[in-house]
This record gives sequence, structure tokens and C-alpha cells, in this order.
Amino acid sequence: MAMKNVVKSMSKAPSLSPIPNPPLPPPPQDTPVSPPHYDRFLNFLKTHLTPPLTPDTLLHFLKSKLHHHPSFTHLDFHIFNWASSIDSFRHTHSTFYWMVRTLALTHRFPQLRTLILFISSNPCPCSPSIFCCPHTQPIFRFAIHAYSKASKLEDALFAFHTMRRLIDGKPDVSVCNILIHRFVKSGRLDRALEFYNEMLLRDRVKPDVFTFNILISGYCRNSQFGLALELFNEMRKMGCCPNVVTFNTLIKGMFRGGRVEKGIGMAREMIELGCGFSSVTCEILVHGLCKEGKVFQACELLVEFCKGGVLPKGFDYFELVEVLCGKGCAVRALELVYELWDGRSVPSLIACAVMVDGLRKLGKTEDARRFVERMLKEGMVLDVVTFNCVLQDICDARRTDDANKLRLLATSKGFEPDGMTYKILVMGYKGEGNREEGELVVNEMFDRGFIPDLASYNKLMDGLCNCRRSTCHLVNKFDR
Repeated sequence: MAMKNVVKSMSKAPSLSPIPNPPLPPPPQDTPVSPPHYDRFLNFLKTHLTPPLTPDTLLHFLKSKLHHHPSFTHLDFHIFNWASSIDSFRHTHSTFYWMVRTLALTHRFPQLRTLILFISSNPCPCSPSIFCCPHTQPIFRFAIHAYSKASKLEDALFAFHTMRRLIDGKPDVSVCNILIHRFVKSGRLDRALEFYNEMLLRDRVKPDVFTFNILISGYCRNSQFGLALELFNEMRKMGCCPNVVTFNTLIKGMFRGGRVEKGIGMAREMIELGCGFSSVTCEILVHGLCKEGKVFQACELLVEFCKGGVLPKGFDYFELVEVLCGKGCAVRALELVYELWDGRSVPSLIACAVMVDGLRKLGKTEDARRFVERMLKEGMVLDVVTFNCVLQDICDARRTDDANKLRLLATSKGFEPDGMTYKILVMGYKGEGNREEGELVVNEMFDRGFIPDLASYNKLMDGLCNCRRSTCHLVNKFDR
């Protein structure tokens, strides 16, 4: 009986300013009684929202029952508002946070604004005396982030200023960073700087490394490199240590502005300050130098970093190898790879494949063979297409034995030869008149299922025999 009265009162609950009481879906006009949808909703409430109504029971209902219902989940704000209208009930930070989060995630921004006004008029009662609830700032942070992400910056500022009036002390710098980042991202650097100055002078909030990184990035995006460096110096004066992101942003900005030497100098300063290089740092340097046509300088810089022990482990210098090979400088690329490899900076598999392809284009068959051999000894296996191309080049140089040895080494390291691998070797031995070794390869080829039938097998064997007789005939003719 009590629950029936509660349900009835909910449907007639007066609006609590500033939150209006959203009505339930009206019944169809041609139906004299309440619509079935409305009746089902009332039955759903009777079943799952049992008295007494407390913040905990309401939160459990919103989270576990209403949130997962396919037809009624959108009525959560109605239930929240109805609960607010009951004299004996008062919301706490737990129900505030859930409702803010839900409205933000479902992009119901007008209702979110109304809720923020309600929170400001009806603060959480959990804190004693005059102090505000410590959960107030995290609640508003979620709303500010949601508004900012949706590019509703005026609403985000409204939420921020509302929060400032409610909290004790200063706003958290991470909340300020959300707004600064979004201003910069939307191309409003002037507004970001204005907010930053307000943060310093009015709110006395101390900026952190993320604040400076955001603003430095904004300056660099707008080609204001001098101001970016001024802020970098201000950052250090304020006792905030720059991190790898700070340097990467500055170096990238310098290269974008054509200030190559300044960018390299910034990288060296980074080392002096003990700020470890990242792979991104090296990528920025290599890409910037290659774009400026200073490919060999990029090589020298990487070797310098490698010898100095600052080249990050796992850095992929594929781009530099590709540029060198594309310019026909595969020999210089090979020297670079060996220098870095000897310094324990192992090339990636794709860099190795590009290196092999570059050597093949220059006809450096022996260099390619030795390089592939070293790869295999380090446990790196090429794809079958590239590997077969190397074998073909070696066989064309009438060194099929070396090609077969390379194939055996690769197989021991996990390489899976295909039918083409064996055909290349068979044709190589055939061209050199080496029947015995050729037959061994054909037999292995047959055992592994690369020869479909006996006729194909006999054809290969006959080819080797004819090759032997033809070779002998030519030799005898030459002797005569």
C-alpha cells in the first residue's frame, strides 16, 4: 500500500527548482485508460524500488535495474528528479556522480546543465561543518571533460565556474588542463593563454608539466617558436622539470619551422639534462632531417647516439634505410645498419627486407647473402618471397651450393621453404651440371610434397641427367 502511494506521488511530484519534473510518455489519445507502457513502468518501480528510499537503494536501482532496461533506461533523470521532491530524501555525492556520469556519457547535455545547477543549490550533506564534500571536484571534472570533448566550451566553463564556487581551496590543476587542452585543440590559443593566466593569478593554481606541454604545443602549432622557448624557460624557472614530451614537441616544432640545427641542439640539451630519449624523439629527428635532404647527417646523428648509449632500445630506423636505398645508397645504408647493429640496436625485420632489396637492385649479391646470413644467425627470418629472390641471385652467380647452405641455415631457424625455393635450387644445380646435389634436392622436394606426381618427379630427374650429358659433351668438345 505504501509503495502504491509512492508511485502515485511520483507521477504527480511537483517540480523542484531548478530541475523540472519530466513527464512520463503520455498515453495514446484514443485510449481512455493509462497506456500499457506507463503501467509497465509503474509495475517495474513497484517490483524493484522497494522502501525505504535512501541514496544507497536509489543508486542500486539506477545502476542494477533501470540502467539495463531496454525501455525505461532513459527515464533515469525522471526518477532522480522525483526522489529530489521527497521531503525525507536528500541526494549525496554517490547519486550525483552516477547521474552526472550517465547524462554525460549519453550526451544529454541540457539535462546535465540543469543537474549542475541543482547540485550547486543542493550540495552533498556528507561533509561536516562549513566544508564542502571532497567528492565535489571529481563530479564536476567528469562534466567538464564531457563538455570539452563535445567542444561545448562555454558549457565546460560554466561547469568549472560553478565548481569553483562550491569547493574549498583551489581547483585541481588536472581540471584546468582539460580546458586548456581543449582550447588549444580547437585553435583558440589566445583563450587558452587567458585561462592559464587566470589560473595563475586568480586561483593561485600551480601549473604542472602537462600544462606547459599543452601550451608549448599550441605555440608550435601556430609557428610561434620564440614564445614556445620563452615558456620552456619559464617552466624551468618555476621548478617544473620538462619531460620527453616537452622536448619532442619543441624539436618537432623547430624542424617544422626549418630550424634544423636548433632542433638538433634541443636534442643534445635533452641528453645533457638526463631526459631519456624515446623512439618518438629519434623518429622526429630522422624524419625532419630526411625531409630537409640531410640524410647523411641523420646517419651520423644516429651513430653518435648509439655510441653514446642513448639510442632507445627497439627504435626502428626503417625510414632512414628506405630513404638511403631509394636514393641508390644501399651500401651506405648497409654500413649504417652494421654500425647500429654492432652497437646493439637491432634492425627491424621490415628494415632488413628493405636493405636486402636495396642491395639486390645494385647487384650486390654477396653483400645481400652475408647480410641474410647474419640475420639468420640472430634469429631473424625473411619472408619466403624475398628469401627466394636472394637464392635466385646467388644461383644466377653460379654459386648454388652457397644458396643451398643458406637455405639449410634458414630452415634450421624456422624458415618454411615453398616449391619455388626448391625449383630455384634444382635449376641452379642443373645450370652448373651438378647432378648429384640436384637429385638430393629433388628427392627432398618430393618427400615434402612439392612434386605432385611421379611423372613430374621423373621430368626433373631427366632434366638433371640431360644437363649432365650436355655438360660432358661440351667439355669433351672443348678438350678436342
